[in-house]
Amino acid sequence: MKRILLIGGLLLSGVTHQALADAQCGKVTIADMNWSSASLIANVDRFILEHGYGCEAELTPGDTMPTSTSMVEKGEPDIAPEIWSNSVKELIEQAVTDKRLVIAGKSLSDGGEEGFWVPQYMVDKDPSLKTIQGVIANVKTFEHPEDPERGAFYGCPAGWGCQLSAENLFRALKLSDAGFELIDPGSGAGLAGSIARAYERQQPWFGYYWAPTAVLGKYKMVKVDFGSGVDAKEFSDCISQAECADPKVTMYPAALVQTVTTAAFAEKSTSAFEYLGKRALTNAQMNSLLAWMEDNQADGTIAAEHFLINHQDIWLKWVPADVATKVKSAIADL
Repeated sequence: MKRILLIGGLLLSGVTHQALADAQCGKVTIADMNWSSASLIANVDRFILEHGYGCEAELTPGDTMPTSTSMVEKGEPDIAPEIWSNSVKELIEQAVTDKRLVIAGKSLSDGGEEGFWVPQYMVDKDPSLKTIQGVIANVKTFEHPEDPERGAFYGCPAGWGCQLSAENLFRALKLSDAGFELIDPGSGAGLAGSIARAYERQQPWFGYYWAPTAVLGKYKMVKVDFGSGVDAKEFSDCISQAECADPKVTMYPAALVQTVTTAAFAEKSTSAFEYLGKRALTNAQMNSLLAWMEDNQADGTIAAEHFLINHQDIWLKWVPADVATKVKSAIADL
């Protein structure tokens, strides 16, 4: 009888613990950032927290700086699912030190990615093109659209933050001396369009791009190896700066992309916070999802449903079995 009572007590304790965890979660506000990958993650979090953890989850519009500032000064929203930390590094670090914010984990497990790229079909024909030495040796292959004597390098659009780093690395690699001319694509759409046109015609292309993006989800590209490794200090002190008189060659460091919560949320909603610490996607996974979003003109809500229905192999690793059962039940009702 004592054994039965003990087992019953343990079961009741487990149920009570879960009920307490659900009650602790309560109302949760999640920043729905104004770019596709962040909106997708925000909607996935909303669905899992609501149906798996019993939270009263609500999305609120957001952007990097205003959301970060509001979380520090006002304690809301509770969660920023995708913060590119380098752009608000000092603010986040100080807020963590002051115990206003907590880093839950990485949104992108391998970080945001930048680099100079060539199409996969070119490397398949000539493996040397995956190195900068191979690209330079074949400069005439990358024919400039207006000057057949020069090679074409498609840079980051003027006015974007990446314009500085792309141009400084163009100089560091002495690509002009090698016969390349830097082309301003005019806009993000212009840069993406240049890759799409090259792919449709199976033509050479060489230039700057970043991930995660729908473009790198649709078109298989190879990041060119500069043979330098990453010099984070050089990148920070010179390559990313407007005043960079003598740039040295370095690969782009991975951008830290994190999930940040208020300290109050992390303390109150321990189970939900633990989920956020496990929830992460790779660049390749996100690239594929962004390509699907673009092809289907899907917003974050539709994309989250697509992800939850078709990629259980990914998200089931983020949650315990009892939460997974609840989420699956909610998915069945979609």
